[in-house]
Amino acid sequence: MDKKRSVELCAALSNAKGAPGFEDQVLTVVRQYGQDLGTFREDKMRNLYLSRSGNKGGRPMVQLDAHTDEVGFMVQAIKPNGTLRFTTLGGWVNSNIPAHRVWVQTAEGEYIPGVIASKPPHFMSEAERKAQPNVEDMSIDIGASSREEVIRDFHVRMGAPVVPDVTFEYQEKHDLMIGKGFDCRLGCASILRTLDNLKGKELNVDVTGAFAVQEEMGTRGATVTANTVKPDLAIVFEGCPADDTVVEPYMIQTAIHKGPMLRHIDARMITHPRFQRYALDLAEELGIPVQESVRTGGSTNGAPIHLSNQGVPVIVIGIPVRYIHTHYGLAAHSDVENAAKLAAAILERMDQATLDRF
Repeated sequence: MDKKRSVELCAALSNAKGAPGFEDQVLTVVRQYGQDLGTFREDKMRNLYLSRSGNKGGRPMVQLDAHTDEVGFMVQAIKPNGTLRFTTLGGWVNSNIPAHRVWVQTAEGEYIPGVIASKPPHFMSEAERKAQPNVEDMSIDIGASSREEVIRDFHVRMGAPVVPDVTFEYQEKHDLMIGKGFDCRLGCASILRTLDNLKGKELNVDVTGAFAVQEEMGTRGATVTANTVKPDLAIVFEGCPADDTVVEPYMIQTAIHKGPMLRHIDARMITHPRFQRYALDLAEELGIPVQESVRTGGSTNGAPIHLSNQGVPVIVIGIPVRYIHTHYGLAAHSDVENAAKLAAAILERMDQATLDRF
């Protein structure tokens, strides 16, 4: 896959609308770009599996993981004035939510634009201006003036998913991508890039790419994929929070343009130390830029995967993204390239003897 098609892939995945539980558009993009890489199947949750061409069975199984959902919202109720009360899907900071455009799904499955509104400052008391905004005090305005109009003319109903309205951009000069849903659409791109890098190569392991739903709601999809794939080893791709603009210089461990980040720990997983060391040493040997970090918060699909099937060695290859869990993310395309390059290198060298050493 050349760079032009890779950027197109990242754009298509980012622009796809996929709140937790409503990832249909994302699956369509994955199927489109992965159709010549293997065989697809789905489960009842709409987790999507891509079994690599060349799998033979009877060999160690490696699971490549990424999640298809993005942080979003859901319509909770329709107010008499025609605005929509909503609740969050995934982790948001309340102050980042208002004054942004969103897409709201209609009963027909189409998406219409809306604006997340809050009380104008002209009508706020001094205390209200200083207070952290509450989601309960916000609403989504789609331009209707009554509850009846929302239902009759806009065809929006309770339970409708809502996602940020952001269009992907790529700045070639700075190798900079700007868009929504980079957590974890860049991980989805990394799975496809990895399998593309391995096209026509003979491996000593079988590989299944698992595109998991509902990660932002508690890693739910991966709980199912791990018990479906039953991996002997797993590589989790994640759009991870970049820290290069928010911490002291000596604490920067996840900067954009510096390569993917391999975390040693997060809130729900201590990374398998021998597999982690193997990956870091291989990256150094091959000259693939990587970063490593120690995280006290956050989690990934690695949490349910590493506890499945009597224990699975797992590493997380994270693509640094500035300002994840907001409407806009910034990331470097080269970090996606290097994430896929490292994963492919691991798989090319993996065999039962190496796995046994873990």
